[in-house]
Amino acid sequence: MTSSDRRTFIKGTAGTAALLALQPELLAEPPPLAAPLRVGLVGAGRQGRAILGELSKFEDVTVAALCDTDARRLASTARRAPEAKPFPAHTEMLDGVKDIDAVFVATPTHLHKAPAIDALSAGKHVYCEGPLASTLEDAQAIVKASRTADKVFQTGHLGRSNPVYKLARSFVRSGAIRDVISMRAQYRNKNSWRTPSSDPAREKALNWKLDPALSLGLIGEFGSHQFDVLHWFLRKYPTSVSAAGTIQAWKDGREEADTVHAELGFEGGVNLAYEATLGNSYEGEYEQIVGTMGAMKLAWTHAWMFKEADAATQGWEVYANRQQFHNDEGITLIADATKLAKQGKLKEGVGLPHPPLYYGVTNFLKSVTESLPIACSAEEGLRAAAVAIQARKAQMNGELLPIDDSLFKVD
Repeated sequence: MTSSDRRTFIKGTAGTAALLALQPELLAEPPPLAAPLRVGLVGAGRQGRAILGELSKFEDVTVAALCDTDARRLASTARRAPEAKPFPAHTEMLDGVKDIDAVFVATPTHLHKAPAIDALSAGKHVYCEGPLASTLEDAQAIVKASRTADKVFQTGHLGRSNPVYKLARSFVRSGAIRDVISMRAQYRNKNSWRTPSSDPAREKALNWKLDPALSLGLIGEFGSHQFDVLHWFLRKYPTSVSAAGTIQAWKDGREEADTVHAELGFEGGVNLAYEATLGNSYEGEYEQIVGTMGAMKLAWTHAWMFKEADAATQGWEVYANRQQFHNDEGITLIADATKLAKQGKLKEGVGLPHPPLYYGVTNFLKSVTESLPIACSAEEGLRAAAVAIQARKAQMNGELLPIDDSLFKVD
């Protein structure tokens, strides 16, 4: 790329306001925090361990306390955080290690309420995994507590922290794909969702996702995250939902559906078709937004824009990295593209150097130490949870249900 070409590229990207300036969180090494933090983790299961893994990347963060009601899981996870004091209950943790600054809540969804509210009451900043709660009442209670506490509260919907998603959203918001006419999202992962144990009581607790009385199922545990992405991109929420769920792949006596489909209607007639299954992994997890002048495909670590033949050309596309999908050619969305193009290293920026969880954790730590905007507030967590809860009801009852603003309100 010549100097003239680079200037044209940079001018074009700046003009669209679509490509991000250099972001420290995109570097291989995490940026230093404005102040050191001591944190506690409630929930030492798979997601809790994933959070520990991301926290370990920050030299300024000390995991000072861990909590889990399952003794074996707590002991196993404690070995990954030798400085952390283990506790069997979150109340004991809050009483026993009073100097922690923040608490990460990674318990099963139906158990988010107590540790989140108690941590806020104890004067701690809170990162709570999404979905925010499994019932509307619990989600509303968490929002109410977050409003009265003078602390950062972030819901763990990771799309809003994702640099590639931020870039894609800037294109959509600036009109690059013009009028949105349809949407699709899916989660596919061949996985039984079952954790075996020789102890029947422990197995029941470990497999809460397979208990219809406790779980929001696939449509809640995964759908809520993907619904939130589309809420954020469109600045709109669905007004109706129909859904169905069946057991197709894992006929092992379970009652919880391993395959679900939903149709969410938005104002103006735009629909979101959603599918999730534990029976197949083809194409994994993605969201797709289709407009009259182009389409976006968002796949968490990568994203692409597919332009229509009659869409306006802005100049920078000539130098963009491209990828072929059957008969369609996608422009790879690369955060820091301006910087990389100047260095002649555009292809090196394809994808993210860290998993999506890292960016959510980073955003929270920066919000706590530098008062940066919260990526996903408790209120937005409530909206995503409310849509998922209503979708779950539609799935269980096999009916079309309305989604109105009253679901998003807190008294």
